[in-house]
Amino acid sequence: STLMRSSAASDVYKRQHMKTKALKRFLLTLVFTTLTIALSACSGDKAGESSSQITIGIPQDIEDSLDPHKAVAAGTEEVLFNLYEGLVKPDSSGDLQPALASDFQISEDATTYTFTLREGVKFHDGSPVTAGDVKYSIDRCADTTNGDPLVAAYSHIQSVNILDEKTVEVVLDGPDTDFLAYMTNAVIPASNENPDTNPIGTGPYKYVSRSPQENFVVEKFDDYWGTPANIEHVTFKVCANADSIVMDLQGGSIDMFARVTPAQADQLGDSFQVLEGTMNLVQALYLNNEAEPFNNELVRQALCYAVDPQEIMDIVSGGKGTEIGSSMFPAFGKYYMPELNDMYKQDLDKAKELLKEAGYENGFSFTITVPSNYQQHIDTAQVIVEQLKKIGVTAEINLIEWDSWLSDVYAGRKYEATVVGVDASSLTPSALLSRFVSTVSNNFVNFSNADYDAAYAKALGTIDDEEKTAAFKECETLLAEHAANVYIQDLPCLVALNKKYAGYEFYPLYVQDISKLYIVED
Repeated sequence: STLMRSSAASDVYKRQHMKTKALKRFLLTLVFTTLTIALSACSGDKAGESSSQITIGIPQDIEDSLDPHKAVAAGTEEVLFNLYEGLVKPDSSGDLQPALASDFQISEDATTYTFTLREGVKFHDGSPVTAGDVKYSIDRCADTTNGDPLVAAYSHIQSVNILDEKTVEVVLDGPDTDFLAYMTNAVIPASNENPDTNPIGTGPYKYVSRSPQENFVVEKFDDYWGTPANIEHVTFKVCANADSIVMDLQGGSIDMFARVTPAQADQLGDSFQVLEGTMNLVQALYLNNEAEPFNNELVRQALCYAVDPQEIMDIVSGGKGTEIGSSMFPAFGKYYMPELNDMYKQDLDKAKELLKEAGYENGFSFTITVPSNYQQHIDTAQVIVEQLKKIGVTAEINLIEWDSWLSDVYAGRKYEATVVGVDASSLTPSALLSRFVSTVSNNFVNFSNADYDAAYAKALGTIDDEEKTAAFKECETLLAEHAANVYIQDLPCLVALNKKYAGYEFYPLYVQDISKLYIVED
């Protein structure tokens, strides 16, 4: 019968059946083991990602230069802050701390600065920082071969001398009690032939890659001499479209954005904390003093009387921010002059009277060129347009990309007016006020005033603190009196940070110190 098997056949069947069951158990075990490993690996990767990386949104690409001595955009400098260091560096209180120099001495007449280099500091390429690298970096910033020095204050350097392998002396051609603040400028290796595209510094993070218009990637520098960074990998993602920032945050493509508007902050859910500080910059309607009609001081003053900074703050930033009346913001302490805020309280009749005196009784038209990636500046310009209508002046907003703003407005000076914020690279008044000296290359508003030049020179030429402070305040007053620009405010800074992270610290300068951020443990 076909339904019956012989004993031998039965034994063969049993053995084959047992082998099949064993094979199935083996394969099943293998599948479960593989799946477990895979899931474990995925879980590990995800945990590793969340504990070792962060994506930070930035409003513009780093387009001016990766060379720290050539970068001029505040957005570039705040990113490069994490890659480069000078002989000293500011802390979150604004105080200068020893960095690549472990110690420094300043002569009584403030003309000689002597630095002792810290032991064991390495560049990101593994090479040691030498006195030769320090001299090279300072000399490079002071070089006037192609015009003005890269750093204006370095024009007063008489010599940079290597006293021994660990000691560098900087001699000035006159006293300067603020010069130490400029020693925050980056020390770079003399051997790096391409700092524009291959940034090598000593900071807590080192450069990995850059994708134009997309991102800038850095990673933790394991041989960093100071307190190491907490997060391994950091991606600065370009978010040039201000309208998509909330979506990017909520969708998880970025974990942090440093300057959201109050309206954007209100749209964020419980996954984010919004930290409040100040931007530490001078936001103004900057006027090209050589372009008609702004080459007429009466016209500039008329605009100052027409614009109401408080209304701008109420509309743009929910009343937050600090009104300023000249090129100085509150973080500068004794140099900040709140009394200048009252020089041009809104007076539409006075504004019309000045326009009539200047020959513009029927008003005029002009263009405000604004970088399209900064919503606060766009919103401010829109309010200004409405305010100027009240005195018969018609303003049109021209939105341009950030790289075009740098080339056309800042470098080319091909504009009539612009709304931006000007920052300071250090907490010295000259960091803000030097740009209005008539002969300097970064005087993008073309302000020219002999009294201003004299007051600025007086400030630099004295070591007496009271005299220096008074001279710098004279500079601020002259900027206000002659209406170099229409000054508005130091904007509030609202930082949106995913609650997975903590440790953000505000600085009295326009920087982002990413090394302080860390992962919040569950």
